[in-house]
Amino acid sequence: MRLATWNVNSVRARVDRIVEFAVRESVDVLAMQEIKCKAEQFPYDAFEDAGYTVEAHGFSQWNGVAIASREPLENVRTSFPGMPGFEKGHEGPDAPQEARAIAATIGGVEVWSLYVPNGRALEDPHYYYKLDWLSALEQYTRESLAANPDLALALVGDFNIAPTNPDNGVPGVVEGFSTHVSPPERAAFAALVEAGVSDVVRPLVPTGYTYWDYKQLAFPRNEGMRIDFILGSHAFADAVTGAAIHRNERKGKAPSDHVPVVVDLDLASPDEDDDRPMIF
Repeated sequence: MRLATWNVNSVRARVDRIVEFAVRESVDVLAMQEIKCKAEQFPYDAFEDAGYTVEAHGFSQWNGVAIASREPLENVRTSFPGMPGFEKGHEGPDAPQEARAIAATIGGVEVWSLYVPNGRALEDPHYYYKLDWLSALEQYTRESLAANPDLALALVGDFNIAPTNPDNGVPGVVEGFSTHVSPPERAAFAALVEAGVSDVVRPLVPTGYTYWDYKQLAFPRNEGMRIDFILGSHAFADAVTGAAIHRNERKGKAPSDHVPVVVDLDLASPDEDDDRPMIF
């Protein structure tokens, strides 16, 4: 299985480019974030013509997530237990949920396409919402893997956190003054990893950014951030055979400000498709 995650920054604006990439790179499962449309507005036909089935979750021109797959999508969900909501001026447990998560079981893998809240600014209510959201995701991850240690779980998407200093190449993003690099955000990311998942791309692609702002020649200057990740449980990580960050997708006509992150998986069991002669 080839699994990719991509914050596409409006699926309707970039549908041809997205589908062309998925087909060209033989992507089996594509998790998308920031689709910026309602589910009924999603351009399903373009994906279906290319052999993909899509499950989308979106409410308006903001947020939104989706999964496109060449294999059947089972047990589709659009939230995890405890996932908080947010609305400006509306605090409390009954705040409406945003379209920031969608999951499906595909080929035995539980895949979550996640668009973690941005946080906006330190001390902003959205920042505390971000931390609460990550805490709930950590709890779900910990409980899921405690109940099923051999679960092949993939948490993929735009995490809006640069976990280490080398992941941040933006001069204006400074610890103590900016989101994405604050100690509480980095601690939340570390807690998620400690819940039983690991960054399966970094061992194979140790350096490289996944996001560059459209402003101030950020991409030509390579002033980017590594904020898009594929985190996997041990059962998922053990199946990873390759990984790539497709930096060139930031080039060309009407690119997203993020690029795809891709992993290859060998999910076959040891006894499957083994036609070698038995030796006694």
